[in-house]
Amino acid sequence: MPESALEYPYADHPVPGSTREVAPGVHWLTMPMGGSLSHINLYLLDDGDGWYVVDTGLGNQQTATLWHRVFEQRMHGQRVKGVICTHMHPDHIGQAGMITEHFQCPLYMTRAEYYQARAFNASGPGHHSSWQGRVFYERAGMPTDYLEQMRKMWESRADEGFSMPSMPMGYERLHDGDELEIGDSTWSVVVGAGHSPEHVCLHNRAKDVLLSGDQILPVITSNVSVHPTEPEANPLKEWMESHDKFLKTPTETLVLPAHNLPFYGVRERLRQLINHHEDRMLAIEEHCVAPRVARDLLPVLFKRRLDPRQMMMALGEAIAHLHLLMHRNRVERVLGEDGRYHYHSIDPDLARRAHPDRHEQPDDSPMWV
Repeated sequence: MPESALEYPYADHPVPGSTREVAPGVHWLTMPMGGSLSHINLYLLDDGDGWYVVDTGLGNQQTATLWHRVFEQRMHGQRVKGVICTHMHPDHIGQAGMITEHFQCPLYMTRAEYYQARAFNASGPGHHSSWQGRVFYERAGMPTDYLEQMRKMWESRADEGFSMPSMPMGYERLHDGDELEIGDSTWSVVVGAGHSPEHVCLHNRAKDVLLSGDQILPVITSNVSVHPTEPEANPLKEWMESHDKFLKTPTETLVLPAHNLPFYGVRERLRQLINHHEDRMLAIEEHCVAPRVARDLLPVLFKRRLDPRQMMMALGEAIAHLHLLMHRNRVERVLGEDGRYHYHSIDPDLARRAHPDRHEQPDDSPMWV
């Protein structure tokens, strides 16, 4: 996906355990992650006599050790007054329990994010061991041993910090439109959706800064997937509507994302993301002139051979695109006698809109973000 018109004021990331002030009272730090991403960006907001933490990193010992270094060396002996988590994914909430317990300070999240994190941490069958998961993946065209492949994959990665951490027993709820007075200015809560149910971004108009979490990233495209936990969801519809909402962000805003580098060009990036998904949906429509199952569509979206974890995310993304096409009455779905969903393009205007030789190249593989 092109990155033209985006400007990057910083050439590199802070070394883990250090911080960098990127706007008055706004400090940027990173924590390590495995895989191709290598890091997550986290932020400290100066409140005069203490700090607010925005996102926390993975729930492993390496990240906890780095946080204690930040407490001792970068926060000048002051306390954390609150932890704000943009959403419920493990790289964002992994240390929320540790930090709120250490400083006995509140956790701030939206309701859907907090309770989904609590639900995913609860005991009970996961999607790789339940009948709902089996039905979901069989209808997507996956082999009967796929769930066993996924189970083994998750067991092998259990010590990497990607499992759901224990959450604090209580939280303070954030709503779209809330205003947080931190330091000498106001941070407005702007809620998006699609990548997660009620993703918080923080916009400070006085400082021309947007803490965007995973809602707006400059290089990679956040995963937007349908999962067995809500098999009829339409997250890409919510994602696209959120992008329309964020297009109101002033052009001069410095975007501080959870991954990649801070950047200018928020409206250009949002248009790139919208156009990217529209292009993917049109390519899927063209491919579904003959009925297809979801697994058939993976080469349309991704060009690499996928391992079980990547396959899970790739299928979720393919189904998310199909559900939005169904909502737009461009694709219909039929449950076949083989127990699989078959998708078929039905828009009579497709022949006029189609341009099979002019699509973006498929992505290498889905991102774990």
